[in-house]
Amino acid sequence: MNPMGKDHIPALLDEYIAMNAEGIGAEAVVTADVASGLSRTASYKICLVVSDDLKGGWTNRYASEFSHRIEGAAIAKRGWLTGILWTSEPASERAVREAVLTSIYRAEYLQTHAAPVTLGEMLAQEGYAMARAGCVGPLLDPNDLAYTRSVIDLHLDASDRATVIACMFGDSGANALGYPPQGLSDRAGLGLALSEARARAR
Repeated sequence: MNPMGKDHIPALLDEYIAMNAEGIGAEAVVTADVASGLSRTASYKICLVVSDDLKGGWTNRYASEFSHRIEGAAIAKRGWLTGILWTSEPASERAVREAVLTSIYRAEYLQTHAAPVTLGEMLAQEGYAMARAGCVGPLLDPNDLAYTRSVIDLHLDASDRATVIACMFGDSGANALGYPPQGLSDRAGLGLALSEARARAR
């Protein structure tokens, strides 16, 4: 759908087609349907979308991923759950499964929780979705985890985009968008959210 897309996009699409990405996604849906608490009165169509964060002139990975994770309620209300595959990442079955399953479990979470407004609420939602989907990362070592928690605890009630993105995606996300950094490693907030969600599920 992008007339300005460069050659790396159809090449990545061919890789996903060759590995039967739609079939992998369909299998993930069946798994989630058995395990999830999605209301049986809700009806969704699930799609996979390739987003060009590698060479796309208008696609900032951090801004786009934030919108996908946190601001996608309008799309879900129209009956769509979207799994995003990024051109900066190699094609893999894991990427397909995680993209599909996090979208499903995010929708499940939002059936019993209000749309998140504060950083704390956003991290609770995303931690739940990532943990339920079996995501392998982002992972933080114990020292980074403790440090990240000490920083983010000061901002859990924040709702401004600059603070939220800086905490969720780390200094790389803040710097890419011109926001004040918080001294955090890449995707530190998401790593903390995943770790804490796993701990709660034990």
